[in-house]
Amino acid sequence: MTTFDCSPEAARSALSLFEEPPGDATSAADRYATVVWCHLTEPGDSIAHRVVASRGAAAALRAVVEDAPLPELTGRERADARKRWLPRLSARDVADALRIAHARDVSLVTARDATWPTQLDDLDVHAPLCLWVRGDPAALTRLRPSVALVGARAASSYGDHVAMELAADLAGGGIPVVSGGAYGIDGAAHRAALAVGGLTVALLAGGAERAYPAGHTRLIDDVVATGAVASEVPCGSAPTKWRFLQRNRLIAAIADATVVVEAGWRSGSLNTAGHAAALSRQLGAVPGPITSATSAGTHRLLREFGAACITGAQDVREMLGMTGGSCAPPEASTTSRGTETDPRTDDTTRVRDALSTRTWRDASDIARRAGMTPADTEGVLGLLQLEGSAQRASAGWRLTSNAR
Repeated sequence: MTTFDCSPEAARSALSLFEEPPGDATSAADRYATVVWCHLTEPGDSIAHRVVASRGAAAALRAVVEDAPLPELTGRERADARKRWLPRLSARDVADALRIAHARDVSLVTARDATWPTQLDDLDVHAPLCLWVRGDPAALTRLRPSVALVGARAASSYGDHVAMELAADLAGGGIPVVSGGAYGIDGAAHRAALAVGGLTVALLAGGAERAYPAGHTRLIDDVVATGAVASEVPCGSAPTKWRFLQRNRLIAAIADATVVVEAGWRSGSLNTAGHAAALSRQLGAVPGPITSATSAGTHRLLREFGAACITGAQDVREMLGMTGGSCAPPEASTTSRGTETDPRTDDTTRVRDALSTRTWRDASDIARRAGMTPADTEGVLGLLQLEGSAQRASAGWRLTSNAR
């Protein structure tokens, strides 16, 4: 049996490193267990969400640690889940994350808190278990309506200009702007919203305590000063490709509409667009020059996926049903093929994220980092070896220098 203290007393002691624990023992235990679940799982783990929703965070954690029956799951689901989760069970890691959160003034927001953005519940079993928020958590409740402006990191001057024009007009008119804090379109949207004194929120793929990319440290600090920066992974977590792609579902869910300003044919922004369409959120795309590769993705959304053509902020307001002073709720997006725009977000991505080109790692360590079972991890490693992307030696596995 794995040794881990799940008692209310242990929960209150651990939380005291970070915040004043709730007076009620059950609430304290559930709050601490939610923090632990953040460490056990990768974003979007539907199996964990089902168990926690059925039992509560503390009871679910106890059942997993004590190897108790989990009738909510099939035998295979239960066995595979414990193989994924238990290697990550570490009181030290949890304590370290709480200390970092306290030092960086990061708050924990759960579905029980008044500041929880309820629109994330539309993600159902893929909803985050909690959010780590730097800045004003109440900002998350002021995003109805709001617009997500996303697009290419390597944006053109045209894309930057359009993003700034849209963000300034919308935020200046009281419509909050949501984005991902990245270079390119994201950064332009945040800066313009801040410049007009509007509300902007950034959702990150790594821990909320630090900016990624580091070059946006000042920008993220500015967002924190008047709005909020949020992440579903605990402080100290590194951003990975998998976490970026999963973060996109939060951007799509928390906003009422998503507008892709500029994107290449296989841009990650199309992943966000796919989530928006799957959630019946409004979806728009800005047209660009037909000769521009950085607009190929937006043209694809317009042509194949029913996105609204956005030529200015007024088009966005129309999507939100705010024309003529009306605030009627918008109709659902007409696209029925939203998720087909998603780039590959399978287990291969997670294993690649867990590998290094310089350090040899054994399969169990790779499985722990990827949040997968050892058996599934070894299967993916074998495929990567066959295609020449990974190599194996007595010291373990690593990515080859020519891995794509």
